[in-house]
Amino acid sequence: MKKVFKIFGFILIVLTGGLYISDYSYLLDGVFKIYLTGHKTAFLSDYNYFDNRTLAASENPQAWPIHSEYNSISLSDDLEQHHKKTGTVAFLAIKNDSLYFEKYYDGYGVDSKSNSFSVAKSFVSALLGRAIMDGYIQDLDQPVKDFIPELKGFYADQVTVGDLASMASGQRWEEKYYSPFSITAAAYFLKDLDAAILDQPIEEAPGKSFIYKSGTTHLLGMVIAKATGKNLTEYLYETIWNPIGAEHESLWQIDSNKNGSEKAYCCIASNARDFARLAKLYKDHGKWNGKVLLDSTFIAKSLRPRFPESPEYGYSWWLKEYKGHHVYMMRGHLGQYVITFPEENLILVRLGHSKGPNGKDGDPFTPDIYTYMDAALEINKNVNRP
Repeated sequence: MKKVFKIFGFILIVLTGGLYISDYSYLLDGVFKIYLTGHKTAFLSDYNYFDNRTLAASENPQAWPIHSEYNSISLSDDLEQHHKKTGTVAFLAIKNDSLYFEKYYDGYGVDSKSNSFSVAKSFVSALLGRAIMDGYIQDLDQPVKDFIPELKGFYADQVTVGDLASMASGQRWEEKYYSPFSITAAAYFLKDLDAAILDQPIEEAPGKSFIYKSGTTHLLGMVIAKATGKNLTEYLYETIWNPIGAEHESLWQIDSNKNGSEKAYCCIASNARDFARLAKLYKDHGKWNGKVLLDSTFIAKSLRPRFPESPEYGYSWWLKEYKGHHVYMMRGHLGQYVITFPEENLILVRLGHSKGPNGKDGDPFTPDIYTYMDAALEINKNVNRP
């Protein structure tokens, strides 16, 4: 028996050593941070296992006003069952800029941090708009190579910052979350993410069609950092997070303390109330308490489809026409949503452990999103009843 254990141990050492010296050394990190913590994919509190940059609370924190009918309704039994089944941790609705309803589950609360995942993409797009407004970037048509001259690929000279924000980069990328050998999985654990992104060439003509690629948003983050001379956390705090009065300290995951590059495509650990602030800023056309933080024309463009054949996406915002309502949303892995009904002056936030089953082929929106949009409309109906 001892001989068997020695052989097994030797094999394990060889395999571990092989991974460590190969291009798949990040898999070891993934095993320790994901699988050995009892998970099969990235999870809401995984920021505890990664390096982060602190996104401080605002110097002038602004609490959401409490609606006169705050928490006066009960959610339907079906919706509560859905929350239980999918592991919802936060569910709140903001009506007319006042907190109308909120409920927390699984030990989470108002102050709890939760991984945004790709909700962060909308924040990065906002930073692009601000960098244009501040004069660091000319416009959406400025070439990426003006900032990242080492960008590779046959079409590298043609790709623009607007192509990055609208997911039309032509970049080589495999958007697979559950394949341990995909670049998407690797990007989550690599210690020099910028280098990995630059190894993904622009191999197709950009600006032609929408194809969702997380690496494209990270490349956009690299552009913004290079253009402004500031890291993304610093620039976000200075231009948006501090002025909109975020109440809680948050975190933005970085690849490593050594390289210090924010994972621009994901991973701001914050809370439901503070995530909702960016939705309000966009709903109000870039103004916060009368001060212009983002240009209204940039916001309007962001919330319209770039490509007619892909009406579901603008510039890092998901778009949907639903039951006569124009809806736009921030959206992240495992069902992180900030959903806005601008005509109804209504914002709904859902954070949780799972989004539930996938939907119909060809539908870019999963069934849970329809559940939450219906819930939002039902809440709106209740609040408008005499």
